[in-house]
Amino acid sequence: MATVTEIQTVTMRKSVELPPTPPETIFDGGDATSVKSIGDSKEQLDIPLPPPSTTPTEVLDVDKPTPDAHVPRDSRLIRLTGVHPFNCEAPLTDLFKEGFLTSPELFYVRNHGPVPVVQDEDIPDWEFSVEGLVANPLKITLKELLSEYENVTYPITLVCAGNRRKEQNVVRKSKGFSWGPAGVSTALFTGVVMKDIVERAKPLRKARYVCMEGADKLPNGYYGTSVKLNWVMDPNRGIMLAHKMNGESLTPDHGKPLRAVIPGQIGGRSVKWLKKLIITAEPSDNWYHIYDNRVLPTMVDPDEAAKNKDWWMDERYAIYDLSPNSAIAVPAHDETLDLATAPEYYTIQGYAYSGGGRRITRVQISLDQGKSWRFGNIEYAEDKYRALEDNQLFGGRLDMDWRETCFCWSFWKLNILVEELKEAKDIVVRAMDESMNIQPRDMYWSVLGMMNNPWFRVAIHNENGKLRFEHPTQPALMPGGWMERVKKAGGNLTNGSWGERIEGKQSEAIEVEAPKEIKMTKDGLDREITIDELRKHDGSESPWFVVNGEVYDGTAFLEGHPGGAQSIISAAGLDSTDEFMAIHSETAKAMMPDYHIGSLDESSRRILAEGEPSVESSELRSVFLDSRSWTKSILHSKTTVSWDTRIFSFRLEHDDQSLGLPTGQHLMIRLKDPVTRESIIRSYTPISETTKKGYCDVLIKVYADTKERAGGKMTKALDAIPVGHFVEMKGPIGKFEYIGKGNCLINGKPKHVKKFFMVCGGSGITPIFQVLRAVMQDKADPTTCVVLDGNRLIEDILCKEDLDVFARDNVDRCRLRTQHQVEHDSITSPTFQTHPTIHSTLSQPGETAFPPRISVAHPSAPNPLIIPAPIQPTLISTLLAPPPNARALSGSLPTPATHRLPLHFPGAANM
Repeated sequence: MATVTEIQTVTMRKSVELPPTPPETIFDGGDATSVKSIGDSKEQLDIPLPPPSTTPTEVLDVDKPTPDAHVPRDSRLIRLTGVHPFNCEAPLTDLFKEGFLTSPELFYVRNHGPVPVVQDEDIPDWEFSVEGLVANPLKITLKELLSEYENVTYPITLVCAGNRRKEQNVVRKSKGFSWGPAGVSTALFTGVVMKDIVERAKPLRKARYVCMEGADKLPNGYYGTSVKLNWVMDPNRGIMLAHKMNGESLTPDHGKPLRAVIPGQIGGRSVKWLKKLIITAEPSDNWYHIYDNRVLPTMVDPDEAAKNKDWWMDERYAIYDLSPNSAIAVPAHDETLDLATAPEYYTIQGYAYSGGGRRITRVQISLDQGKSWRFGNIEYAEDKYRALEDNQLFGGRLDMDWRETCFCWSFWKLNILVEELKEAKDIVVRAMDESMNIQPRDMYWSVLGMMNNPWFRVAIHNENGKLRFEHPTQPALMPGGWMERVKKAGGNLTNGSWGERIEGKQSEAIEVEAPKEIKMTKDGLDREITIDELRKHDGSESPWFVVNGEVYDGTAFLEGHPGGAQSIISAAGLDSTDEFMAIHSETAKAMMPDYHIGSLDESSRRILAEGEPSVESSELRSVFLDSRSWTKSILHSKTTVSWDTRIFSFRLEHDDQSLGLPTGQHLMIRLKDPVTRESIIRSYTPISETTKKGYCDVLIKVYADTKERAGGKMTKALDAIPVGHFVEMKGPIGKFEYIGKGNCLINGKPKHVKKFFMVCGGSGITPIFQVLRAVMQDKADPTTCVVLDGNRLIEDILCKEDLDVFARDNVDRCRLRTQHQVEHDSITSPTFQTHPTIHSTLSQPGETAFPPRISVAHPSAPNPLIIPAPIQPTLISTLLAPPPNARALSGSLPTPATHRLPLHFPGAANM
């Protein structure tokens, strides 16, 4: 906490003429965080100093299992990307109440990975280099930076380029996580002007850029970016290397012990944990400079952005200077105003900022959706520091009196008659800077969701004598806000009217097809079932389960369930609403009246709503999966296999824990939709070894949105969650299990096979791969496998190296054919010796079939069987396939009928 004695007056107060602005500039001397400095003159001047601060000393429980177990944090911060990496913003009300300066514990955080560990005793020797196109390369320690260079102190506002991104994500999901309007904070930074350091290195004539690199090691290298050299050399831009924040050493989340601070630009340019300054002729080639912090054209969708890297290579789309932006902090979201006791006036308040050193010159507020505007009163707290000439503050010279650029947010306020608010439908605000850049009315959506700055709108609801105020969104996965409400009601958020009907204007709306109601109960049945009755049927003999409060007896369907009897047994005695509604088709729901036996009584519903059974024990569990309860696992890493396919690695509860998934079976993954919060549940088959401990790896194809169709809910959600976020798993499920040496279980009944025919495509390889690997790794297993793997592109042939090794090392037991399209031709793996009764073809380019097809036919059959390759993987043992397909194929395969076992494997179309 700063005190007045820390400010040492060197010269007299300088008279400062503040720039004019409509309306008047005001200084609110009543700010509790302002401290009067004592000058040589008779007058005194208020300047804002940091708010009261309590530095966290304890590591939160949620961080203890993560790589950030050394970083104490404030529990008030809203986590935007799950547990790890740490990305957060403060609640908007808390942030605004702190005033002009933000305490380090509430300052927003953007981390791409683990926070580097820096011990206090090592800080003086922290070293960074200045290299590249320089005549005099340098290596400088922090101790030398403090002793050999002049230190300065500036107030600077940092803003994440994703500030207010949640609004874009509600309209259409971007590739970024959901920031609210509090991805902005201000602090007094103390350090050395970067210009002074670069000048000593003597840049060469070809030098044009300063590249920066941090110590945070990430999946794609160390984080780095660049800015133009001429910006660094411009004193007006105030670019610095900072080691203090609000008078204290930097905290771990904010770059301890040294970071770059680039005023007026997005926070992504201010590299933390700085290790290198590299002077170059071209912009940074760092992965994070190229593939982050860009505003691609709005017509570039995620699919196009993923396929065409040229969009990312175009420096014109890189973001540097901030754009004008503003938000309303008062009234807060869901704040109510009792009209019976309200004062005559209500004070609306908020913030505004711009970039590139440009001053906010007007803030305008409208109560009639932009038909008329009135000016807000702007407070320029930053200007108070300009009135001090050559003063020392926190060990640095307050070098601002001469500079005209503005690098901080402004606060604004406006008194409004409550009677006017009572008649208004909403409040909107917009800001303009001195270059006449103004916030647009409408959103400019882009694939990364950055630089979102349309008018900020707060809806007003007059309810039972009270006014309730509703902000656009709430950050992260928090529900609430008028945007979600309007979207759920079918409103078109991009129609220029915020999706709502305006009086006198026909408001467009998205035509939403009403969901088809499917009756799942039996007519005339009025039996009430108690929780005690339900719990008597929680085993495999006569399993009962609950969906939407109704009780069903699954006994008669144990044999016929496509996912195997275990799927029903695992649900016995439990509320299975989430799993059932998320997974099952309309056809399956229409079958439910046949199994309906009654309704759970109200008291039993309350008991069941208390939650599913959870395993609580001080002892570590040896097996992770539980067929009757969901268990959390942490996303450990994402590995890109092809442009649309990833390997998601999940960490189990401890390193010695096995997954507990038999060969040939599957597990369910559950997470919440980032926007709607509905549960998404899909079945998957891991590709990691069944004996692997501590982790499991799942190969997943990401189905992105296209112009023709919406993408996959689950795969988009998995692709969007960050490393460190949790998902829930449950299992095993499936009717097939491979024991070994041709022995398998079908619904628990032993069977023996001599040959597997396996047909798959794309990521559908996973259920097949698990069994194929088990057979091939056991040299004593005599079972033979015939694999047909069809794909659109060669990049879509997944697990190809393993498949080729299996075929090469097991010539007598493995025959493999992989096929893909190349300009109307298909390329076929030479390791497969085609049986004369099996032929394969793929859809030709230009055909509308989706997805590509594999055709398997007997030469005498008039119509070949068409199997959609990527979404209907099939394991055939001698013939393992969906029953209709198995019947169609059985006559074309040269295997005795006694070994034909028609089966369907779930988990294929896991979009």
